[in-house]
Amino acid sequence: MPDMSQYIVSARKYRPDSFETLVGQENIARTLKNSIKRGQLAHAYLFCGPRGVGKTSTARIFAKTINCADPGPDMEPCGKCESCLSFAEGRSYCIHELDAASNNGVDDIKALIDQVRIPPQTGKYSVYIIDEVHMLSSSAFNAFLKTLEEPPAYAIFILATTEKHKILPTILSRCQTYDFNRITVEGIVGNLKSIAQKEGVTIDDESLHVIAMKADGAMRDALTIFDQTVAFCGRDVKYAEVLKNLNVLDYEYSFSLTDAFLSGDYRTAFLKFDEILAKGFNALHFVSALSSHFRDLLVSKTSGLEALLELPESLKKRYREQAERCPLAFLYEAMNITSQCESSYRASINPRFLIELTLMKLSTVASKLQGHVLQTPPPARTVSQVQTVSPAQVPSPSRTAPEVMTQPQIQVQPQASDAGQAAGSDSVQETQPAVQERASAAEPAHDVPAEPARARRGRRSPSAISLNSIMEQAPEETISTDMPAAAQVFVSDKDIMAKWHELAEMYSAKPRLSNTLSSASLAVSEEEGVRWLTFKVLNTAQKEWIESKLLHELEGKLKQLTGVPGLRLRVDIEPEEERPQVNYMPSEKLSDLMSRNDEVRNLVSDFGLDLK
Repeated sequence: MPDMSQYIVSARKYRPDSFETLVGQENIARTLKNSIKRGQLAHAYLFCGPRGVGKTSTARIFAKTINCADPGPDMEPCGKCESCLSFAEGRSYCIHELDAASNNGVDDIKALIDQVRIPPQTGKYSVYIIDEVHMLSSSAFNAFLKTLEEPPAYAIFILATTEKHKILPTILSRCQTYDFNRITVEGIVGNLKSIAQKEGVTIDDESLHVIAMKADGAMRDALTIFDQTVAFCGRDVKYAEVLKNLNVLDYEYSFSLTDAFLSGDYRTAFLKFDEILAKGFNALHFVSALSSHFRDLLVSKTSGLEALLELPESLKKRYREQAERCPLAFLYEAMNITSQCESSYRASINPRFLIELTLMKLSTVASKLQGHVLQTPPPARTVSQVQTVSPAQVPSPSRTAPEVMTQPQIQVQPQASDAGQAAGSDSVQETQPAVQERASAAEPAHDVPAEPARARRGRRSPSAISLNSIMEQAPEETISTDMPAAAQVFVSDKDIMAKWHELAEMYSAKPRLSNTLSSASLAVSEEEGVRWLTFKVLNTAQKEWIESKLLHELEGKLKQLTGVPGLRLRVDIEPEEERPQVNYMPSEKLSDLMSRNDEVRNLVSDFGLDLK
């Protein structure tokens, strides 16, 4: 049995001991080295940032470097002098660390202040590293203020915290603040790859990326997960085993589900979701993984955003291949659907049904987009309203005469006899002359013998004509997206103003806003083909607030209420002379009431009431 007392976890074994080995904080390392080189050391530093990104390690490296007797040309500690050796062995009297989480009282700070009075014995500076400084009490902070502002020349304080907002402003103003960033996935993967080589561990890039994504920008977490993975998988780490150990959803599920959505196969989506639940995955994490997958597809589809995709090259290639098959509108709608599902998940009584409904919606997005080739879908029609679309020429190598094509609204089963064919075409016979007249007006004259009417009526299509087949044959000539002028609905100015008052009632929960909107004077105008609704408010403050906070929302809701997509909205200020007089004082209100009501005026006169 191996001696477990000799084992050191990777987070401690490979902790950075120089600026060169510090991962992901190059800008901070460069600033600190320059300050050492130029002799411009501050008396207090504040290191802020998420957990596990190197705040305390950077503080130790900095303290070790400024006390080093022979630093290198790039300001790296030599590691050989007495100060460096004593620090490495944990017996340095120049570098002191205090855990503020467990020593957060006034007495602890007073003991620290007494210790500051003692000069260093071997090095140049006495460095005091206070970790989790936000845990100090308010009284401890106040007791520390004077010493932090004017410490001895040999004393340097380095405060580290993950919650900068909890530190008093008086402390912040006395420190040089350095904000540490989360470490990128590439930075974590590169460091883990070098550690794996040193430890003799075989691991692929996909597994390293899974570990890095799980660590969420923290190198310490990544090293801990790496140790856990090696303990589970051994020296030869496989991607499938990493997913099983870390309980991470495989990318393969997202790729196969997206293919199912594109083909409208909701059955496969349901079965995949059930399989994922059977493996013990959280349903909300499943939806979140879908959202991330659609986001990565969008990034892969858009040129210039490659830097936002933190994935290995093998996965990037798969994302690019699938993104080419995904329309941009599909990705946008899919992200919108999954986002709504995530926001509604916790309030749902039946979360599984909610996610299955989301999968159904995702399975219909692609088919809806294909069916919306026309910008404005035609309204549903009854049998008596069936009309043919505009004729178009479809070139044919065996015919010289143009052929009139129609889009049938009702499929009629082909009849076996000529009598049945004639009967089936009677319903559209009365529109045929109009079709011929439009065709003859749109086409040049040809000396082609007219085809007998009965032959035209009796001709049958070998199969039902679909919208997609017509689009493929004549994409620009067969279908017209222009709505006839007779079918356009005109909304009058009076109706638009009436809808404005309905819009004001929608904000009844905010009485002041609702009163402002309902009392505004309205004017509808048309400028360069665009209809404008102008409403006037009382002052500039109201105008600026509505324009910056509410105008876009009001315009969108008004378009929905009126059914006029091109309607625009603007706000103006009511002129002083056009404003209605408002009575505020009780005497003014009574005078106004008497001027409009004879009975009230007589009552005041008969009883001799005082109006003051």
